[in-house]
Amino acid sequence: MKCFNIFLIWCIGCAFLQLENMRLIHCCTALLLLVLIPRACQGGNILVFPIEGSHWINMDILLQALHARGHNITLLRSSKSWYIKDKASFYSTYTVQVERSLDQKFITELVSKVIKFDRGALPLMSFLHITVGMLGTFVEAHRAIAEYVSAMLDDQELMSILKDSKFDLVLTDPCWGGGVILAKYLNLPLVYNVRWLIAGEGHFAIAPSPLSYIPITGTGFTDKMTFFQRVKNVILHVITQTQSQMVIKLVYQELCDKYLGPDNEFNELMLDADIWLMRVDFVFEFPRPTMPNVVYMGGFQCKPAKSLPEHLEEFMQSSGEHGVILMSLGTFVSDLPADLTDYIAAAFAKLPQKVIWRHKGDRPASVGNNTLIVDWMPQNDLLGHPKMKLFVAHGGTNGVQEAIYHGVPVVGLPLFFDQYDNLLRLQERGAAKILSIKTVDQDDNFLRVIQEVLNEPSYTVNMQRLSRLHRDQPITPLENALFWIEFVIRHKGAAHLKAASYRMPWYSYHSVDVFLFLAGAVLLVLFTTVIFIRCLYTTMCKRKVKRD
Repeated sequence: MKCFNIFLIWCIGCAFLQLENMRLIHCCTALLLLVLIPRACQGGNILVFPIEGSHWINMDILLQALHARGHNITLLRSSKSWYIKDKASFYSTYTVQVERSLDQKFITELVSKVIKFDRGALPLMSFLHITVGMLGTFVEAHRAIAEYVSAMLDDQELMSILKDSKFDLVLTDPCWGGGVILAKYLNLPLVYNVRWLIAGEGHFAIAPSPLSYIPITGTGFTDKMTFFQRVKNVILHVITQTQSQMVIKLVYQELCDKYLGPDNEFNELMLDADIWLMRVDFVFEFPRPTMPNVVYMGGFQCKPAKSLPEHLEEFMQSSGEHGVILMSLGTFVSDLPADLTDYIAAAFAKLPQKVIWRHKGDRPASVGNNTLIVDWMPQNDLLGHPKMKLFVAHGGTNGVQEAIYHGVPVVGLPLFFDQYDNLLRLQERGAAKILSIKTVDQDDNFLRVIQEVLNEPSYTVNMQRLSRLHRDQPITPLENALFWIEFVIRHKGAAHLKAASYRMPWYSYHSVDVFLFLAGAVLLVLFTTVIFIRCLYTTMCKRKVKRD
């Protein structure tokens, strides 16, 4: 409509002006149209249902890029949100009042419990503790999300506003199930910023995933498994799928039945997303089958380093030829156990390199003069600095992708969830070394591994090779993600890219019914043949008896 109005004004103006001024009018009007038409005609209206923590950090980057391209962003948040602000220059918000939520205290306590358990447990026991022992905790966490979704959908005024706003699509992270239900409730196309679905990795839900060479997150296996590793992989896959289905049945299916009607299966709605923007790529991920509507945008949050604040730049330059080590354990870890931080600080003090350590707990007594402790830092800009030699990281997806982008080798200190498996993918490619939380303070392991990665050139060479592979793309991962979001806006979805598999029952998908039919047909033929031979034999025997 705005484009038409601009064109109409141009026509009326031309009718009243003299002919000799037409060239100037055409030039000015063309320039005006070029400036105004793209934003007026192509800007979409996007509704966002985000989640907290590091997931919000990468969603935030995507939203800023969408806003810069002229899209209108509206965001839903709970009143207990601790990461997502209610005011920003690039989005507007609706805040839903809730009694409880997955706040910072809940997440911090959960992570502390996991770390404490892992320091005294075997790897298998840690996995079982996360998937089985803490099932009740996960169900309760998702119940808090369900209360938030219920409060949102019960707010008739809010729902009326959202319906009248004529959104083009819902953008969500399906690690929580609320966005899936909201999109169906508003009957809007659905786009995922995704790596996890409820309790499992996204590929396993949408794409064929042979367990013979695709490891389950948490096993610590690569794509080259022994027989007994494959046995364990299958068993743990059953455990994770059972956990996911229990959460869905106890929490999200109840929401579907209440707000969408009993004919809507949450599993089917979850798999019905138009585009899956997957936060990995195959420089990082082991090769595996995929689907047409899965778009890989691993490292989309990475960008060239900017200038550092003056005090950080001075610290970097003061490192001389030895360079700098960066240590960060992500957004969910406020502090490690005191004995562990003292050990790490003492190990850093023995190194000739300077160290920048993001640490929010009490200052370790053994911290050396070469170590700068901060509670926040521009991680991407530090990793891209020429003086950066090593990244000591917990293995979160964002940090791993930034290390790949800037070609900085990693010493991994995984704490929970997918972090060990993320680091394992780097270690398998010769670009990282992993230490477990259980053994990091034994036999000078931490110092020894740090020195090995610093002094052995192959780690840096291999990581820089991964960086070149990652950057060698026709368009950037962020541009690719933006294209496909706008594709869904232009075409009102992407139904032609969605396979029919998500609507099929499991026995049809795996052709169990076909195999049973064929087996029955073969058995029928064999049975008929046996009966025929038996009858023929009986008839022949009777004739022979009569002759005798």
